[in-house]
Amino acid sequence: MIDIAYAMGQSGQAPEGGGGFAAFIPIILMFVIFYFLLIRPQQKKAKEHQNMVSNLRKGDRVITSGGIYGEITALDDNTVTVEIADKVRVKVSRPSIAGLRDASPERAG
Repeated sequence: MIDIAYAMGQSGQAPEGGGGFAAFIPIILMFVIFYFLLIRPQQKKAKEHQNMVSNLRKGDRVITSGGIYGEITALDDNTVTVEIADKVRVKVSRPSIAGLRDASPERAG
């Protein structure tokens, strides 16, 4: 009985694998999905953050990535001086500015 089933499976033809390209379609499809759902939005957000950091001006109210709110009192190429209370100023690196809290009077108009 087993010999008959074994003989029926042996047709003498090459097994059908669907070709080499068909095996890569799911991998290509996964990469496209990852690109549009993960990579592209992350690149867009990083570009917006870089644009915001390069356009900082004196008087802008900001929040740092550490959660400190303050107002920009001085700018340097790599650092920003933020006043967090009356006569209390801290220097932070430009990339550590997480975002603008609200627009300065010049930007609002």
